[in-house]
Amino acid sequence: MMHFVIMSARLWRRRPAYSGRWEAARLSPVVLTVLIAALAFSTPREIAFSRLLPAAPALAAAMWPVIPTIALGAFCLLLMIVLSFFHTDLGTQYTSAAIIAVTLAAAYGSHVRLQREEILFQVRLVADAAQKVLLRPLPRRIGDIEIESLYLAAQEQARIGGDFYEAIGTPHGVRLLIGDVRGKGLSAVGAASAVISCFREAAYDEPDLQGIVHRLETTVTRHSAAFPAHDQPEHFATALLAEIPHGGGRIRILNCGHPPPLIAHCGKVQVLEPALPSPPLNLAALIGDRYWVDTVAFDPGDQLLLYTDGVSEARDHAGEFFPLPDWMRSQHLEQPHELLDQLHRDLLQHSGGRLDDDIAALAVRCSGVEDRDSSA
Repeated sequence: MMHFVIMSARLWRRRPAYSGRWEAARLSPVVLTVLIAALAFSTPREIAFSRLLPAAPALAAAMWPVIPTIALGAFCLLLMIVLSFFHTDLGTQYTSAAIIAVTLAAAYGSHVRLQREEILFQVRLVADAAQKVLLRPLPRRIGDIEIESLYLAAQEQARIGGDFYEAIGTPHGVRLLIGDVRGKGLSAVGAASAVISCFREAAYDEPDLQGIVHRLETTVTRHSAAFPAHDQPEHFATALLAEIPHGGGRIRILNCGHPPPLIAHCGKVQVLEPALPSPPLNLAALIGDRYWVDTVAFDPGDQLLLYTDGVSEARDHAGEFFPLPDWMRSQHLEQPHELLDQLHRDLLQHSGGRLDDDIAALAVRCSGVEDRDSSA
């Protein structure tokens, strides 16, 4: 019994962190009890609303811990006894027996639910730890480059998925990675982890982006070798690599089948479509391994937005995609964190709070001399 009480108390303390809708729903067993009692006292005996009292502890089992569920059942039993003084022929003994039986069953059901929630809570802790390894917090600034990240899971309880990103300061400049593994579940998480781990090493070693992507291609190919041969072409990842040399002035981009980034340059927003397509990771053997690097200007004050297809393909209730380029043109936010905060809000508003795919985004800004002086 002590174990039940401790577990109930732990879950009871965690509940207030839930949404306001959950808080209102948690009161529904009390509301139901009051409603049945009011109807039982105010309506003719023949209607016998008191027979509905066992429904209250049954409902409480779905959202309350064990002790409050038993307490509500005891209160319903007390109400039934009080009603018997006003109506002696209600069949009190049968309804009371039903209340006792339902309350005991509800208490057991609540205990089982609490155990499962405790297991889920532990699993979520492990998932949080895995996400911190897979998508570790990025540095807010690397030299003159400001960086902010955004990650939203399609499922409310999800913690990790197939979208990934990374930003590293290297001797060759600031190197960025964003990508999306095809599929979902543990296989997608495993592939994303392999890509990020490889990038963290290759970004320091390789002198150019082509060298990095060749190593990423090898990593994804080896990872997909664990799957049946006929399924291997289905395991691929889109990726976009970017390099900002020390001193800025330009940015190099290698796009492997990924949605094109947006850049705000000189007051205008441009969609950076690749001049020549490069194959997604693990598809080079099918469509060739020629990789093309585009170079664009990246001056102080410019902002670059990298994102996965969950952003551009977010739909509203009418099935319309999120108008990302037009949205970017309407923004006049100087700081990356402000841009991503606004993107977060507008995506949820556009989709009605329901996301069909995971979302990842990086906002990168080149700081000017004034920014460095003010921060100093």
